[in-house]
Amino acid sequence: MQRRKFLKAGSAAVIAPLLNFGRFRLFTESSATYSGRCLDLVQRSLVIDMLNQFKLGAFPDVLEDRQQPTARWWSHPATFTRADLARFKQSGISVFHIGWGAGREDPFNGAVKVLQVWSEFIAHFSADFVEVQKAEDFAALKRQGKLGILLGFQGSDHFRSTDDVAFFRSLGQRVSQLTYNQCNRIGCGYEAPDTGLTAYGADIVARMNQAGMAIDLSHCGPRTTLEAIAASVRPVLFTHANCKAIAAHARNKSDEAIRRLAATGGVMGITAVRMLARTSEPVTIENVLDHFDHVARLVGVEHVGIGSDMDLDGYDALPPPLRSRMLTGYKNSAAFHGRGDIDGLN
Repeated sequence: MQRRKFLKAGSAAVIAPLLNFGRFRLFTESSATYSGRCLDLVQRSLVIDMLNQFKLGAFPDVLEDRQQPTARWWSHPATFTRADLARFKQSGISVFHIGWGAGREDPFNGAVKVLQVWSEFIAHFSADFVEVQKAEDFAALKRQGKLGILLGFQGSDHFRSTDDVAFFRSLGQRVSQLTYNQCNRIGCGYEAPDTGLTAYGADIVARMNQAGMAIDLSHCGPRTTLEAIAASVRPVLFTHANCKAIAAHARNKSDEAIRRLAATGGVMGITAVRMLARTSEPVTIENVLDHFDHVARLVGVEHVGIGSDMDLDGYDALPPPLRSRMLTGYKNSAAFHGRGDIDGLN
């Protein structure tokens, strides 16, 4: 907080002649205004949300073929309107990394179905969306004015064997989180006693490196995180995690893990999940910004990004039953207090 205020005050006189003092109001729900310089920076930048749910609550309905309103975009793409598209384009986000689950009962076929429905959705709107398959696609989509979809999964239980890595890459998957919250054949999540990366897990890491699929360690336990970083010969990601030094939540990452991630060339996406930003009330936008500052000071700005872990509307805009289901894990947090979103986040 003090550092940001100091920089803001100290730099004002130096950069004032360069600023466009035109102010613009962007959101109907807020009277806040933004400088032309700020808007220009966002508009010409490639902005990647390293974990964006795109539409919260749709994933279970896709797998179970329920025709709920939140799922109809995927089962009936024509219901995605020009007004819907405009909201995504106006968000300032260029690329959405979609990290869904693949289901617990049959993760292999669940993952196949998720990739299939996404492929069909993108194909239906090929004039507006592009599936990111290689690095060159990032710059191309920005030039073309399209939105990028980067397909991944939160968990790798759909890999029945190491051969499945190449198979799912052929279907469009480019990122895979090794574990979710619990242990699997690869390693352990943060909720379980962490016994580390297994021999099979090391083979999966090697095969992902070979195939060109990014390794995500956001929900991995501390030992599995460090051992996976050591095993990988390519950069790894924390697509959506915060700093344990700022908020001592079990899913947040230690300074040691952040340093080792940066040493691989990897990037950490800071989330706006309330209980990961601060473990007690009040929780404000300043608490979220503290995590960006911490990573930047620790390892440099090139290793910190955005991983919102929500959609454009946030948790509190969900229908009450769905909101309750999505926020189940919040109820044991002192930072919950019935709220999912953080004031000022827009």
